[in-house]
Amino acid sequence: MAEDIQQKLEQYRTAPFDARFPNQNQTRNCWQNYLDYYRCQKALDAKGVDTAPCDWYKRVYKSLCPLSWIEKWDTQREDGTFPGKI
Repeated sequence: MAEDIQQKLEQYRTAPFDARFPNQNQTRNCWQNYLDYYRCQKALDAKGVDTAPCDWYKRVYKSLCPLSWIEKWDTQREDGTFPGKI
């Protein structure tokens, strides 16, 4: 399974279609993938498992989200004021 994920990451170009977000506006998709990345990191770290599968979410949110949003959210997470539930 890890090989399949690694192969998908190597062939990754941009965020694929996600049926949960069918509209042209991808703001919610950006937000959800940002949350999913950090939730995945937290869950796999707690189990002591390799967090490489979480990289998929990171690549998706980095291709969808403006850098200013990511920087703002990272700062908020560090300050403990991030509004999302991770």
